[in-house]
Amino acid sequence: MPWVNEEMCTGCGTCVDECPVSAITMVDDRARIDDNECIRCGTCHDICPEEAVRHDGELIPKEIEANVAWVNRLLEHYHTAEERQEFLERIKRHFGKQKKVAAETIVRVEALGKGEG
Repeated sequence: MPWVNEEMCTGCGTCVDECPVSAITMVDDRARIDDNECIRCGTCHDICPEEAVRHDGELIPKEIEANVAWVNRLLEHYHTAEERQEFLERIKRHFGKQKKVAAETIVRVEALGKGEG
């Protein structure tokens, strides 16, 4: 999913003008991509003169850190070693479910590409 690095965006509006589905607007003189409207065509990546439109893969480390911070905040509510361990097992199942959903979605998307879906 593309996103805009606001520190790099100069507010030129090129991406707004070129987006084929008008998924990009200007907010406080910076481009903002509406995830629900974006069709992932890559036009904004290709035309941004400042390379401010970034790939979501760059966010993986930040997302992992945010997940770990969230788990740590929740962990504060458990006081005994047993409670903490039970919570950690539940949260691992939570992330395991997300992993399973993502993996099965990838399989189904691949099938679409083969005309099977």
